[in-house]
Amino acid sequence: MEKNKDILARWLCLRLVVLAIVPPGQCAVDLTIKGFVGLNWAFFTEMPKPVGESGGGMANAFAGSAILVGLSCAFGIPVGVLGGVYLAEFGENALGKAVRFAADVMSGVPSITVGIFVYTVIVLSMRRFSAIAAGVALAILMLPTVMRTTEELLRRVPDTLREAGLALGIPKWRVILGVVLRTGAPGIATGIGAGRCSGRR
Repeated sequence: MEKNKDILARWLCLRLVVLAIVPPGQCAVDLTIKGFVGLNWAFFTEMPKPVGESGGGMANAFAGSAILVGLSCAFGIPVGVLGGVYLAEFGENALGKAVRFAADVMSGVPSITVGIFVYTVIVLSMRRFSAIAAGVALAILMLPTVMRTTEELLRRVPDTLREAGLALGIPKWRVILGVVLRTGAPGIATGIGAGRCSGRR
């Protein structure tokens, strides 16, 4: 009796799994097949056509995305990396604790709050929407992740490397740029990627 119940339960579970997977799978296959048919050079280089007309592309969407990513990286990455370097190398003071606390608080701020802030400060003052405003908003969202990741990775760089550079008479700023940052560069790049993802939330 128990064995029959087990078989029935397994059969019902398998049937429900199939019912849950097959429709989305069919949609994904259908979209993939039809999507590949529509992919051509015009899709990437031409502007969208009016509703009802065939053809056209998504050039404006690709260009807009590239511009926003470029602006957000230009605004957010230098500040985030420099802030992380400061926290890792000179941040054991009141200012460093305040910056670290602010970065932790910013990482939990909802994107809608950042959008309202940027709208109030930039959009209303410029009296128009712009890519700069969007880039600043995305930079604010990615800033705490880049800063804290940079700090943590630079703290993992062995102190012996810093001491070796200083023992050779190299100024501390050159040790940071040439030794510490170069050693932590792969991890910092990963943190920048994570920051860009958090900027899209």
